[in-house]
Amino acid sequence: MTVDASPANAYLRTKVLTASPEELRLMLLDGAIKFANQGREGMANRNYEASFNGISQCRNIVLELLTTIKPEFDPELCDRVKSLYTFLYTQLVESSMEKNISKLDGVIKLLQYERETWVLLMAKLAEERGLKPAPTEPPKKPTLSLQA
Repeated sequence: MTVDASPANAYLRTKVLTASPEELRLMLLDGAIKFANQGREGMANRNYEASFNGISQCRNIVLELLTTIKPEFDPELCDRVKSLYTFLYTQLVESSMEKNISKLDGVIKLLQYERETWVLLMAKLAEERGLKPAPTEPPKKPTLSLQA
C-alpha cells in the first residue's frame, strides 16, 4: 500500500491528529455538508456517478456521527441527536434512490443548522474554559481600498 505524501494530505493528517474532539466533530459536519453539496450538484447535472459518490461520502460521515455519540453524558439528548442522524441517513438513502433533490436540500439545510449550533456550542465552551474560541470559518482575504 502506498501513502499519499502530498502536502495537503500531510496538513489534513496533522490537523486531525491535533484537533480537539469538538474540532473533529466540526470537521465531520463540514465534510458532510461538502459531500452533500457535491452529491446535489451531481444530481442536478444528471451526473449520477458524482451524485452517488457525494451522497455516499455524506452518508458515511452521518453514520460516523451517529455511532460515536456517547450517551453516558446525557442519554435523553443523545437519543434526540441519534434520531436526527437516523433521519438524515434515511433521507440521504431515499434522495439517492429517488434522485430527489428536494430531500437532499433538506439534509443540507439540517446539516448547516447542526453546524451553526455546534459552532455556537464550541464558542460557549471556549468562553467557559477561559480560552479564545478557535476560528470556525476560513480566514477572509483582506480587501484593499485606495482612498485619497
